[in-house]
Amino acid sequence: MPAPRKFSQEQLRDAALAIVDEQGLDALTMRALAARLGTGAMTIYNYVDGRDGLDALVTAAVLGAAPAPEARGEPGDPSDWRDEVRAVGTALWRAVRAHPNAIPLLLTRRTLDEATLDQAEALLGALRRAGFGGFGLLTAFRAVSGFVTGFAQAELAGPLSAARGDGFDTVLARARALPAERYAGLREIAEAAAAAEPGAEFRAALDLVLAGLSATLADKIPDSREVAPRARARSSS
Repeated sequence: MPAPRKFSQEQLRDAALAIVDEQGLDALTMRALAARLGTGAMTIYNYVDGRDGLDALVTAAVLGAAPAPEARGEPGDPSDWRDEVRAVGTALWRAVRAHPNAIPLLLTRRTLDEATLDQAEALLGALRRAGFGGFGLLTAFRAVSGFVTGFAQAELAGPLSAARGDGFDTVLARARALPAERYAGLREIAEAAAAAEPGAEFRAALDLVLAGLSATLADKIPDSREVAPRARARSSS
């Protein structure tokens, strides 16, 4: 009979994410995770498959904090699909921006844990009910999921970010000091950001994405069967 497992996946994920939150991605090692859990590094190898396993713990911990809403209908039923996309997108945005040190990993790493798959399927379900399918469904999914993580990254690492600890007043002062004739746009959005609540920014920007999706009928996006031959032709030329 195998020995009982000492740590649950939830404990491993929480410990790995705590290290990344406090010290950054580079600080997450087998030895650091073992120390956090009060055990030896060799014990962790019984649970985690090297660097990929450590990265998967962090990704699953962050994305698992964005619960998927219940499905609300069948494909082709457009009722409330925008509200469902908003619910999934907002939950994901909140989860990602709560862990800025993990964002570089979230942009490059894919995980197949159940919570993340359920979240993706909830978004896809809403888009399918709106009428997207095939290649159109793929591009709509990319548009929403890419927007959410990209928006969080821009908030925390863009030119108007106060994530380095300077505070937004300092960032705003720097923007106001830019030459108006050269950086009029940056100065204008800095003033707007100073007056806006982050959630309001996100919701308004997501509504722009949803407006674009609403205006783009699924049958106007090439079907995947039409796109694939062109892709193959480009790769062979």
